[in-house]
Amino acid sequence: MASLSSAQYRSYSSNSFPPASSNGHRHNHRLLSFSSPIPRRSPPVVLCLQQSQGNSRPNVVLMEDGAVATPVNPAQKKEETVKKLEDGLLSSSGISTEELKEAAGFDVKENESSVSITVVGASGDLAKKKIFPALFALYYEGCLPKHFTVFGYARSKMTDAELRDMVSKTLTCRIDQRENCGEKIDQFLKRCFYHSGQYDSQEHFAALDKKLKEHEGGRESNRLFYLSIPPNIFIDAVKCASSSASAASGWTRVIVEKPFGRDSESSAALTKALKQYLTEDQIFRIDHYLGKELVENLSVLRFSNLIFEPLWSRQYIRNVQLIFSEDFGTEGRGGYFDNYGIIRDIMQNHLLQILALFAMETPVSLDAEDIRNEKVKVLRSMRTLRLEDVVIGQYKSHTRGGVTHPGYTDDKTVPKDSVTPTFAAAALFIDNPRWDGVPFLMKAGKALHSKGAEIRVQFRHVPGNLYNRNIGTDLDQATNELVIRVQPDEAIYLKINNKVPGLGMRLDRSNLNLLYSTRYSKEIPDAYERLLLDAIEGERRLFIRSDELDAAWSLFTPVLKELEEKRTIPEYYPYGSRGPVGAHYLAARYKVRWGDLGIEQ
Repeated sequence: MASLSSAQYRSYSSNSFPPASSNGHRHNHRLLSFSSPIPRRSPPVVLCLQQSQGNSRPNVVLMEDGAVATPVNPAQKKEETVKKLEDGLLSSSGISTEELKEAAGFDVKENESSVSITVVGASGDLAKKKIFPALFALYYEGCLPKHFTVFGYARSKMTDAELRDMVSKTLTCRIDQRENCGEKIDQFLKRCFYHSGQYDSQEHFAALDKKLKEHEGGRESNRLFYLSIPPNIFIDAVKCASSSASAASGWTRVIVEKPFGRDSESSAALTKALKQYLTEDQIFRIDHYLGKELVENLSVLRFSNLIFEPLWSRQYIRNVQLIFSEDFGTEGRGGYFDNYGIIRDIMQNHLLQILALFAMETPVSLDAEDIRNEKVKVLRSMRTLRLEDVVIGQYKSHTRGGVTHPGYTDDKTVPKDSVTPTFAAAALFIDNPRWDGVPFLMKAGKALHSKGAEIRVQFRHVPGNLYNRNIGTDLDQATNELVIRVQPDEAIYLKINNKVPGLGMRLDRSNLNLLYSTRYSKEIPDAYERLLLDAIEGERRLFIRSDELDAAWSLFTPVLKELEEKRTIPEYYPYGSRGPVGAHYLAARYKVRWGDLGIEQ
């Protein structure tokens, strides 16, 4: 029997996407919904444009004499007829393959679908610096479907050529340069178009719909809208897209950027408003930190290595630290940042999402809903954050090396009397059997001495340690510590104690180190590439569900309101320092030393 080849890459045939239902009308707008639920599945393995051979047998009929007969497949027979026509006529007649298929009654658009990606807010920084480069990287790697179109939509007046010129300035062939970079960029830009319109105009979105249909060419249409716009106009854009530019036959999905509100009330109101026009399955709340390679590797590290899972509890872990630092200030984003602050901007979403992934119980499967269910359980088990467990700070002007760095309130877009924190440290606790009593310390800040993001797991001291005399009085120096460096220079390393070679008994602390740049030659994809591909594929594992968002806000909303009502003055720290002293007192209260303050080997 001839073996059948099976494509191992992501498929974008019409069977890949559940059809959308046109049922349901609210406020005279179409409610976008699927007629059938998306089947549960494990996260897809991305092997773009790679095929492997398999030895599977087709459906067969066993005859009485033991012979094997293959039943006649009408579609297969039609293909064979076309092949014969091609062999006999193609070279001499000049007729194309597509014309021959059409003559034989073969629908060339059958089982084909298209994906239209509309970047709403295409003229903004996020679109230029992240979204368009990520889409090009996916195209360069062969991970986008055969029939795809990218549309930019914004209020700015711009032609297709002007959009392409703007986008081309940020595109690079940084991954595995196998083909001519300039040629691939030109091919991608030919798929990019622009439509100018207001975000609250159904008429303008209807005009966009007309252009999308022209490029879809009668194929089954699947549409992805990326809302790269301020949150105050989310609802207007979703309302107009749902009523005037949703897919007629395939799926419609919307990616929503943070912030998802300012507190529990505003977040719930935003979710309620979005669900007037979209189903929960169509809303993809993006947190780009969940697309980071090392965050993705967190569950792999824990659940596929026997040495870690038994240690992943209060019995062996003394504390967990989640640290985020930037070595620059707001730098022009002061107006936006002052309305949210570092707690809303970093801690309530990025760091809390990492914490939930770190602390969750083993999910039933790698299905998106099973993983998100476990994350929600963690968040609901956490104590509401108290003001006494929070330290806030704000950076001030500082001269270093002859260079004067401005303070936060020196930014012209920030009010002079602003008390918005640019730094925050907090101690959180999970009240469940696995983590009872273990402090989870968060720290995030701007204008600090270094830039990075990492998870630090400090293990308990060895009871009755035979080598205490060699270690000295500072037991923290002998503590095993697992460090997962999310950025930059992605790495995983474990700090252990070992003997220094020689005749004496001198102990040293060393790192068992996995440095990604040394171990893996291939460059790590940007987080937006992974998340955009998942949204196109319909994989929700790395996106935030509404009940998950509610649980996250419920932890931080009370302390945020208390800080604002009391107008708490932040502790000031110099630009480029390690942050306010209060953060060290907070850690010391729980007998913890911040792990990022030592000298790393």
